Amino acid sequence: MFKFNRRQFLKMGASLAAAMGLEPASVPRIVEALSELSSGQAPVLWLQGQSCSGCSVSLLNTENPSPSEVLTQYISLLFHSTLSAATGHTAMEVVEKSIEAGGYYLAVEGALPAGMPQACVMGHKPVTELVARAARKAKAVICVGTCAAYGGIPAAENNPTGSVSVAEFLKKEGNTAPIIRLPGCPSHPDWVVGTLVHVIKFGLPKLDEDGRPEVFYGRFLHDQCPRFADYERENFAQTFSGEGCLFKLGCLGPVTKADCTTRLWNRGANTCIMAGAPCIGCASEIFAKSPSLPFYRKGESK
Repeated sequence: MFKFNRRQFLKMGASLAAAMGLEPASVPRIVEALSELSSGQAPVLWLQGQSCSGCSVSLLNTENPSPSEVLTQYISLLFHSTLSAATGHTAMEVVEKSIEAGGYYLAVEGALPAGMPQACVMGHKPVTELVARAARKAKAVICVGTCAAYGGIPAAENNPTGSVSVAEFLKKEGNTAPIIRLPGCPSHPDWVVGTLVHVIKFGLPKLDEDGRPEVFYGRFLHDQCPRFADYERENFAQTFSGEGCLFKLGCLGPVTKADCTTRLWNRGANTCIMAGAPCIGCASEIFAKSPSLPFYRKGESK
């Protein structure tokens, strides 16, 4: 398998340091963390509950490092349902042996059907059972995406499966492993890779009251919006994609914490607001909770 040289590790380390808002002096330690991931010293077990796999797809949109580099060089991925070549009994053997060995970082994508465990099974076993056992032997649990972090769409009001967030589920299970929430529908690849690198070499990143890394979720989108000047001038857009602030078209930037508008998506190509669409609050705890708060709302614009 192709291995990176020191120069390439330094380049990736500098990129991740910038992404995480760390000082240049931290680059050598980030390089060490990347080396640990590459050598298999920091294994990652990725389990999926009720999800669309969108966060996994988002992870494959990572640019620096690239998807192939993340999967084959940086992350010692013990198992991932979407990406694994193994199926059936072979796949379950990998999962069971990994849980038995412990010492991994557990990434969970998707909500968990606490009220109807049989709604989401893997190898004839409820995913709730697997996640509960895996969390007990994990160094840290990373809730990837809004479904895992807050429940998201599967946990919407009146859902028949009694779905809850991974964090809520593990709290009831008496879990003692640190829990980090990376909400977003989907979660940005920088948030996932950056968090993994941080916990490996620097320990837990500074988290807010909801367990989100402040470096990614420390400010409201509204305060970082490229249309903030329009808001101050009360220049409100009349239609989607129109010029002006999108607040009166239902933008949830004022109640959503994330750095989408400065980090950008799809390898720095764009973000919702820049494309003329209001923020639907996909990284917030209220996302998809209630039918009274639909994704897109058009209020009066006078």
